[in-house]
Amino acid sequence: MSADAVDRAACVASGGWLRDVAEAIAADWESLGVRGSFLARDIDTGAYLGFDVDAPVPLASVVKVPLALVALDRIATGELDAAQPLTIDPATSSVGPTGLAAFRYPVTAAVGDLLFMMLSVSDSASADALFGLVPVVDVDAQLRAWGCADIHVRHRLNRMYECAAGAAGNDFSLALELAIRDDRSGHHTIETLDPAHANLGTATALADLLQRVWRDEIAHPDATAELRRMMGLQVFTQRLSSELRTDTIHVSGKTGTFLHLRHEIGVVEAESGDRIAMVALTRSDRRASLAPDIDLAIGAAARDAFEALRR
Repeated sequence: MSADAVDRAACVASGGWLRDVAEAIAADWESLGVRGSFLARDIDTGAYLGFDVDAPVPLASVVKVPLALVALDRIATGELDAAQPLTIDPATSSVGPTGLAAFRYPVTAAVGDLLFMMLSVSDSASADALFGLVPVVDVDAQLRAWGCADIHVRHRLNRMYECAAGAAGNDFSLALELAIRDDRSGHHTIETLDPAHANLGTATALADLLQRVWRDEIAHPDATAELRRMMGLQVFTQRLSSELRTDTIHVSGKTGTFLHLRHEIGVVEAESGDRIAMVALTRSDRRASLAPDIDLAIGAAARDAFEALRR
């Protein structure tokens, strides 16, 4: 890997040796054919390392984190009832492989339980049911009010699948091919992958959001506490936490996966008191729905960044 290839990743860091770590992670991703953004930041000291941290990227299911924060804030302030029951009918609900989205028959669940399903198993049916109570425009407006200028919420989760089907029918391989081709050309056939129309964020903006949630500097404190608790219950461990699973380290996160996108944002906390916000947003040229080596590369990046930043 040439130095020029690594430099293209626009590495940044708060110290010279931390930049070396960022460059090594960027080189590892490049060797796998992975493009994207990575940022790790100590929540308490501000020390950081990463690359391409201000590039806007479609969020996929990572958007469920700001949706959850807005909904939890409304619960905390009494505008929304966590016990309110909602019925989800598979005939009209969002599609997806997990949670209520995979159910064959109607189910009724409380708002608070839908939040749990959305964050723990990335259930898109629960997410879109919550968007029915807290509309997309309201979530986006609240983010503006909180000063989250570089996170944009523009559509429900099922819109991603509708746009992919509109472009490729039921041919997932064709949709993946279109996503990869269009990512290179900048002319997007699938609308929800177009930065002008997608749910969008940057690594910097998402790390800022995590930092403010963990420091109780955004929304109602009851909302941030509950968001931290629920993100700590995510069942997926193949990315950020894949090389950080120990009795003394806890990872709270939220994945996002759609076509060529494989993301995760989260916070790594150690018994020593270290708290590191992590954002990994990747786009692959891999024409495959499964890429465990890319997941493991995200985990390796998280491990290297955590070890470099911990005090």
